[in-house]
Amino acid sequence: MITAICNIEIYIYESNSLKDKRKVIKSLMNRIRERYNVSVSETDYNEKWNRAVISVAHVSNSRVLGEQIIDKVIDFIEKDGRVEITNTERMTY
Repeated sequence: MITAICNIEIYIYESNSLKDKRKVIKSLMNRIRERYNVSVSETDYNEKWNRAVISVAHVSNSRVLGEQIIDKVIDFIEKDGRVEITNTERMTY
């Protein structure tokens, strides 16, 4: 069993409050879950209104498949005009 994990730090452009931030983050996480069948959670900067860390995890029997899924998730987030990725940290177990 291989677990691919990625922590993705993002900056949220049009967020002026925690309510705005949570609307964007919740929408983004739901679309990632539905499209890529991964586990997603906001894991840091919970009280900052324009920053967040989203952690994504995928479990499979192939290291290559796990890394491909994480790559697709990162590409998906990069194409979302509401946010900018400022840092990523990847791990595979």
